[in-house]
Amino acid sequence: VHPNVSQGCQGGCATCSDYNGCLSCKPRLFFVLERIGMKQIGVCLSSCPSGYYGTRYPDINKCAKCKADCDTCFTRNFCTKCKSGFYLYSGKCLEKCPDGLEANNHTMECTSIVHCEASEWSPWSPCTKKGKTCGFKRGNEVRVREIVQHPSARGNPCPATSESRKCIVQRKRCQKEGKGKKSREEKRKKSNKDESKETRQESKGRAARRQNREQRENSNKTQLKKKKAPNKEQNLAPIDTAH
Repeated sequence: VHPNVSQGCQGGCATCSDYNGCLSCKPRLFFVLERIGMKQIGVCLSSCPSGYYGTRYPDINKCAKCKADCDTCFTRNFCTKCKSGFYLYSGKCLEKCPDGLEANNHTMECTSIVHCEASEWSPWSPCTKKGKTCGFKRGNEVRVREIVQHPSARGNPCPATSESRKCIVQRKRCQKEGKGKKSREEKRKKSNKDESKETRQESKGRAARRQNREQRENSNKTQLKKKKAPNKEQNLAPIDTAH
C-alpha cells in the first residue's frame, strides 16, 4: 500500500498519492506512467498516447509502449504508423521496402508498384489537311487513346496517347459557305440597287413626259388665244393725208 493513498482524487484517478499520482483509474480509462525527470507519475487517460498501445484487463486497463520504431501500434509487434525515416509494411517498420514494392513518401508505407495502363485506340479520324476535309489529295488521319491508370513512382511510364499517319483521298471541291453567303448577299444588294436605279429612271421618265405634256398643252393654249384675239392692225382706219 502506497503512502498517502487517497480516495478523493481528480483527473480520472480512482486512487492516488501525492508522490506517485494516480495509482488506479476509473472504469474504461487507461493507466499509464509518465516520466518526469527521474520520477514516474501515474495518469489516467481516455486513450493511450502516441507510442503506446492499450490492453484491457479485468482489474485495470494499461498503456504499454510500442517498439522503438513505431509511432502508433496495435500490439507491441504490430505497428500501425512508423516514426520518421521508416516505412510501414505488414505491421513492421522498415528502413527499405522489399523487392517488388516501392516507398510512398506521402503515406510512409511500402506499396505495390503500379504500371501505366492505356485504353484501346479509337478509330482513325477522317483524312484532313490544315483542319479541312476537302480541297486536297494527300492529308493526315489520327487516332487517340486515354490513360486509365497512371503509374506510381517506379511504374512503367505511359505510352503516347495519339498517332498520326498519311492518307490519300479523292480530291473534292470545298463548298465555301461563307463566300457563298457573301456572294448571295452581294447579288441581292446589287439586285436591289438595280431595281432602285430602274425605279429612279422610270420616275425621271414619267416626270419628263409630264413636263413635255404640260409644255405642249401650254403651247396649244397660247396658239388658241392668238387665233381668237382681233388683229389690231386690220381694225385701224386709214388716215387721210390729203389735208
